[in-house]
Amino acid sequence: MLSPDHIARVRAHIDTARRRMDTVRSRTGRVATAAGVAGATAGLFTPEYTGYSLLATVVATGAGLVLLPTRRAKTKKFEIAVDDAGEVQATTHWRPSHQVTTAKVLYVAPGVSLVGVLVAEQIVPGTHWGEALAVALWSAGTLYLRPARAARHMLVPPLPPVEKTADLVVQEQPEHESPAAQWWAERVAVEGGAAPDTVLQDVERTGENSMRAVIRSAVPGMPVPDIAVRRLSALMDVPEDLITIGPVPGRGASVRLLTVGQADHAQDARTFWANRIAPLAMPGAVITEINFGSMNTTTTEVDA
Repeated sequence: MLSPDHIARVRAHIDTARRRMDTVRSRTGRVATAAGVAGATAGLFTPEYTGYSLLATVVATGAGLVLLPTRRAKTKKFEIAVDDAGEVQATTHWRPSHQVTTAKVLYVAPGVSLVGVLVAEQIVPGTHWGEALAVALWSAGTLYLRPARAARHMLVPPLPPVEKTADLVVQEQPEHESPAAQWWAERVAVEGGAAPDTVLQDVERTGENSMRAVIRSAVPGMPVPDIAVRRLSALMDVPEDLITIGPVPGRGASVRLLTVGQADHAQDARTFWANRIAPLAMPGAVITEINFGSMNTTTTEVDA
């Protein structure tokens, strides 16, 4: 099961990919508009490339219209009818909304208007000032208003821009799952700290003055750096012999197991039962009471 931190990271990657795709579409639209301006300007002086310009405009507009995400803005319509036998029949189908129609008209407007300008250039003999004015109006209007981009954003609203402060990208960070994880992020995982680029997860209290947690590398595919126990001891004000850092059973070097203090025996027994025994041997059973006797004998009562 993914942790909230993993889910937040996946969403951040998806949002980043969407922003990059939107940037690519925006630049592609700019290039297409520039090509249209060049074709219309050349048509003022020579009809040699007008045919190619018309073909390219029709193909680009048609391809963009096909790829326009109109499905998301469609509405579902239910129709209920009663046949001659008295049986009720219900049918469901999708129909375009007014928003889809408006977006389609807005999307094809630059292409249709450019076709009109190119055709007018061939009809009017010579070079007329009206043709130059039409080319200038089309170029300025398309570059400034960008109708095709507005049509797409009408169907799929763009993501909010990432805030920038002092040339540094500031993104929303997930909240830490515990005060210990927050303390770790502020004191230990900072640059120059005892364990930079790491995250403390799965923090579990194992006694009155003891805990265990998982140290995870914040960089995917990278191992947890070597952590000096002396530095942690100084930061926590805990004796060095009460701090251990070792591998997590069954996991790679991107995670390490941190234990601090001496675990309470009762807490250890409950944890061991819940994680190792109950899931396999007695699902749903929990320990309700633990009595410690002499000669290291432990009596356990289990409530199934």
